[in-house]
Amino acid sequence: MENAVYLVPAAAILALAFGAFKASQTSAASPGDEEMQEIAARIQEGAMAFLRREYTVLAGFVLIVAILLGFANMAGETQSPVIALSFVVGAVASGAAGYAGMRVATLANVRTTEAAKKGLGPALDVAFGGGTVMGMAVTGLALLGLATLFIIYTVSGETLFPGQDMLPTAINSLTGFSMGASSIALFARVGGGIYTKAADVGADLVGKVEAGLPEDDPRNPAVIADNVGDNVGDVAGMGADLFESYVGAIIGTMVLGLGFVGASHASFGPVILPLLIAAAGIVASIIGTFVVRTGEGGNAHQALDFGAFGSAGVMALATFAIAQAVWPEGGAELVAGGRKVFWYDVGIATVVGLICGVLVGLVTSYYCSMGKGPVNSIAEQSKTGAATNIIAGLGVGMQSTAVPMILIAVGVIVAYAFAGLYGIAIAALGMLSTTGIQLAVDAFGPIADNAGGIAEMTHQDPKVRERTDALDAVGNTTAAIGKGFAIASAAMTALALFAAYQQQAEITGIDLANPMVMAGLFLGGMLPFLFSSMAMAAVGNAAMEMIEEVRRQFREIPGLLEGNARPDTARCVDISTQAAIRQMVAPGLLAVITPVVIGFLLGPESLGGLLAGVTVSGVLMAIFMSNAGGAWDNAKKSFEGGGYRMLDGELHPKGSEAHSAAVVGDTVGDPFKDTAGPSLNILVKLISVVALVIAPLLAGFDPVLASFINL
Repeated sequence: MENAVYLVPAAAILALAFGAFKASQTSAASPGDEEMQEIAARIQEGAMAFLRREYTVLAGFVLIVAILLGFANMAGETQSPVIALSFVVGAVASGAAGYAGMRVATLANVRTTEAAKKGLGPALDVAFGGGTVMGMAVTGLALLGLATLFIIYTVSGETLFPGQDMLPTAINSLTGFSMGASSIALFARVGGGIYTKAADVGADLVGKVEAGLPEDDPRNPAVIADNVGDNVGDVAGMGADLFESYVGAIIGTMVLGLGFVGASHASFGPVILPLLIAAAGIVASIIGTFVVRTGEGGNAHQALDFGAFGSAGVMALATFAIAQAVWPEGGAELVAGGRKVFWYDVGIATVVGLICGVLVGLVTSYYCSMGKGPVNSIAEQSKTGAATNIIAGLGVGMQSTAVPMILIAVGVIVAYAFAGLYGIAIAALGMLSTTGIQLAVDAFGPIADNAGGIAEMTHQDPKVRERTDALDAVGNTTAAIGKGFAIASAAMTALALFAAYQQQAEITGIDLANPMVMAGLFLGGMLPFLFSSMAMAAVGNAAMEMIEEVRRQFREIPGLLEGNARPDTARCVDISTQAAIRQMVAPGLLAVITPVVIGFLLGPESLGGLLAGVTVSGVLMAIFMSNAGGAWDNAKKSFEGGGYRMLDGELHPKGSEAHSAAVVGDTVGDPFKDTAGPSLNILVKLISVVALVIAPLLAGFDPVLASFINL
């Protein structure tokens, strides 16, 4: 059974090989004429320049934290300074996945535009192929890093962990990998979100509302920065987000696998099962990519859904077979509670997670899709101005939290009923097991969006823009579904990490009557609001600078609005880059430092209260903000094309007052859905991961403040 773990790096290498194959296919496609290539080169140059500057800053952060982790754990009884190595490998793997995915995405955009000249099907093939590289890079590098370190730590356990119980210490050391991935994810999401929304707000408010220019007009100085932002926010940012969710779910389940009698000695089954499920998920995702096809006049959304849901179906069947193969004969007994869990219990819990993820995605699709009730209600309210549009969007966002939270609650209860806390963790992993194709579908969106921008800026035939717009509309919905999926997985992963933290910190329960726990609960509930305010303020500050720059160029560059001069797009790219790098630091440090301070100052129980508070508040805020922003976005798009016909029969075309009100609502929603909202699920998981990393140090620790005031 122990030898089965060697299949995991093989599956990871398969993912990387398939990703390399899709990258070569993308690169071999025609990039179009010289003008198209010039625009695409400017987008790629801006995206890669931002990533290099961001990674330069993060390299210093990674080095400092690795040193602190190594020294802090040198005296630990159940941890080793090897955790610092895991942290560095996790950070590097996450960064490498983002770099590879964005590199290919910025190659695929112009090739999608060129392919759209032939038809919708060829354009979908190129855009989805480019997105597939991101999905394979994330799952391949995450699983290769995790499995390789696990094998090294277990094979060399006597040398690396002298005098310690090998398997628990090896898994504790792996938690550093998750912390490294989570740290990079938070900075990537926040930095990318600030970048893209500063550019988007400047392009929309000045270029579209004030100057009356159409979407992606080459006269708009912020257009190139806006297209760059699509990549750094929704390709690299989303990739880093799901990378750390994926890793967190695997490690959380492995830690809880130690909660079975004999798991650390007689049987590796509960510990290695998460790795094997993730490996099977890679194969299922690759299979799913082959069925994403459509023809001219076909439904691209159905094609993508068919691939994603098909992969989930394959994975559901594979889960039972894997669980039966590696689970201990006669079941495994939980240390806490004394009940036995059988292989079919674990299989059912995993499928519960898969189903929950699909249902949350469908609910998100309903609230964010064009032509559906919630989006139409916002479009209707736009006829009376921006204020009513914004009120309607806030209402839709708040309402959209109800069903996903009910689904998550039911999923948690059912998974626990079958396999205890381990069942909740394996359900979170089930939800994320097909991350490869889920991320491919997500990354497809910004590629299609960029393709439409390039078509507009290079004055392609209207039929080309019509096809890229069809893909872009699908991409907006898939992006919203992806954010909902990421948030749901964050909730389940955070619960798994919370349970793992309790086990590692040797906490038997969280008593809400304890004032230290209640203090932690309130502080945790406050953090998502403080974090969101910092992210929103950063977007606002950067957007103000962008707005002034776009206005200056329209005012000072003769002939720009008439199309007789070229805008200074490089200046706008630089404004977004500097603002994102400068203002991503404070929110990131807030997430890393807070659990450490609370844990050592107030104690492990208080930190448990903090985790509970930040999970509930953060997940609700993330769903609200992401869905409100997605609904505002598609309400605005309802006016584009042939215009929006209200219930009273009146047609409000593009450029009307109602359309302008919808643009303002979308501008408010942009930092909701692309900066603060998706960053919150990383905040929740990063705080949980940091707590898990320091948990062995807190076990039996006498908190500073509690001792001082005799609590």
